[in-house]
Amino acid sequence: MSPGIVGGSHVFLTGATGGDGGGGMPADPAVQIRNAFGKIGMVLREGGLTFRSIVEMTSYHVGLRDHFDLFDAVRLEFLSEPYPAWTAVEVAGLRREGAIVEIRAIADRDAHPEPEPHT
Repeated sequence: MSPGIVGGSHVFLTGATGGDGGGGMPADPAVQIRNAFGKIGMVLREGGLTFRSIVEMTSYHVGLRDHFDLFDAVRLEFLSEPYPAWTAVEVAGLRREGAIVEIRAIADRDAHPEPEPHT
């Protein structure tokens, strides 16, 4: 599986969960959410892109209402205006045991990103 693939001027990123670098799934929802966004950032940087390049995002949540406000707050640490189109979907489960969120995104290679809000 590719972490992302180019199609025309777009990069389609595979869904990222919040597992840590050692393959574990943190129990803390905030850590999982930041890890997932961190993985997206790594794929974007590898392609010379930034979070400002994202034009569409879909997030899949186990227990959406339990952590939506937290997810939204963490999302704003990484994304800024103009925000990408976003759909949040409640799911019964994800492939990774203990995962509460998976995020997929589409980035535009022709976007001219400004500096990232997250350092």
